[in-house]
Amino acid sequence: MHYTGQTHCPVEWHFLSSRSYADPFNDLEMDVLFSAPDGTEQRVPAFWAGDREWRVRFAPSQTGVYRWRTICSDAGDSSLHGIEGTLTVEPYDGSNPLLRRGALQVSVDRRFLQHRDGTPFLWLGDTWWMGLCRRLSFYDFQTLTADRVQKGFSVIQIVAGLYPDMGAFDERGANEAGFPWQADWARINPRYFDMADLRIHWLVKTGLVPCILGCWGYYIHWLGVEQMKRHWRYIVARWGAYPVVWCLAGEILMPFYDDHSRPREWHEQYQRETRTMWEEVGRYVHTIDPYDHPVTAHPSVSARDSLSDDVLDFDMLQTGHGDRTSLPNTINQVVRSTSRQPTMPVVEGEVCYEGIGEASRQEVQRLMFWACWLNGAKGFTYGANGIWQVNTREKPYGPSPQGMAWGDTPCEEAYRLPGSGQLGMAKRLLERFEWWRLEPHPEWVEPHWSESDYFQPLCAGIPGKLRLIYAPPTYAGRLTVNALEPGASYHAFLFDPATGRETPLGEAAGDADGRWQTPVLPKFQDWLIVLSRAG
Repeated sequence: MHYTGQTHCPVEWHFLSSRSYADPFNDLEMDVLFSAPDGTEQRVPAFWAGDREWRVRFAPSQTGVYRWRTICSDAGDSSLHGIEGTLTVEPYDGSNPLLRRGALQVSVDRRFLQHRDGTPFLWLGDTWWMGLCRRLSFYDFQTLTADRVQKGFSVIQIVAGLYPDMGAFDERGANEAGFPWQADWARINPRYFDMADLRIHWLVKTGLVPCILGCWGYYIHWLGVEQMKRHWRYIVARWGAYPVVWCLAGEILMPFYDDHSRPREWHEQYQRETRTMWEEVGRYVHTIDPYDHPVTAHPSVSARDSLSDDVLDFDMLQTGHGDRTSLPNTINQVVRSTSRQPTMPVVEGEVCYEGIGEASRQEVQRLMFWACWLNGAKGFTYGANGIWQVNTREKPYGPSPQGMAWGDTPCEEAYRLPGSGQLGMAKRLLERFEWWRLEPHPEWVEPHWSESDYFQPLCAGIPGKLRLIYAPPTYAGRLTVNALEPGASYHAFLFDPATGRETPLGEAAGDADGRWQTPVLPKFQDWLIVLSRAG
């Protein structure tokens, strides 16, 4: 059997079993062993597609001829076991940056994510937790995707059907083919994943990286470790050939219903047990993923506080939904995470959904974005209240088990909220510079934030090349830029984070003490001052 393909592009073929199995999903496992032109091997899990059909998806990384061989747990089934063939691979000839540059990996210095070809990857994510359910039609999914691509987003955080703030098999979570699992958790529903495939494929086709959450954290107590491993094996088999990121679970250690009437000891024991279970699953995902996609977890605070470092490739944070009152915790957690050892990239994965609680409007989105980036984060995920739960006018999401509705903004309005476009402008500004080299330098500006006053200017940069200074709307007046190199001249301009408008400030050079003063900043608005090295 011979097939052809292109580098980084998934190729797929199917096998039909000549035997009839009572429960093929649970009775069989099938892999395909690929031998690359350079002799390296990848063992790729195949997935049950329903009835007697099994499929494999594979994304080759090298040009030339691959050889492959099927391995089935029932070695006596010659229709699934021991089949051999070749795959001839040519270079990718399209324009999709994910396929030209390859999937994501952690950089050598372990501070940011990059493509397999070494190109740094700037993470600006959006939160579509329930994006695979039928509440969001495929037409509306495409509309939302086009908007996010136009605005400059690069990642979509999306859950593989086992959703937050609802019980199992809640009708709000079904897609056009039902639920991901049968009601007794006995086996996967492959038709659910056929429909989900359309959306995951569409994200990649439009240049967006799916950050796939296996489920919300409490589901592991319903499925158990072994069935959760099967769930993740199926996800890896279905979508591992795409340029994806794995996020083991959402709020990975939180119980389904956080009943504060329970004693503290109960919660501590629950977290210990849940952590042990998820760490076993996380190590399993690393073992079966032939592509070594980056793995993280969506936490209640920090992924590194939830799981052992050996399970994680980068840290993801969740730092609050309290409007401006979430700023101190956001800065503290970013600073704490970026200073931990071993070094890991840090991504703010959830903070202050736009519109949540009739607050956290666009100015708070800008504040949190720059607070994260200028304190060392190398990625930021936006969220809009109304999008993640796919609110509609006809069918609002309704209250969670905690009795909270989290707002009722319809999705078709929420995706137009101004914060998403303003963060897209911020990303485009960062892309003009070597953003992956940014280092926090609060001491480069006076005044600057401290633990006694978080609502003061922030600063980061690249020594000798770049300085980015963010002044929150609570600050008005002049700023003093410190420690400018002797003889260095910087081009300075004022960037309006709300409109993207740039106002030239002329050349900035230090006095005898290396200081330069900015003009008086307008009141009641946030500003970004950019100093880039002339020449």
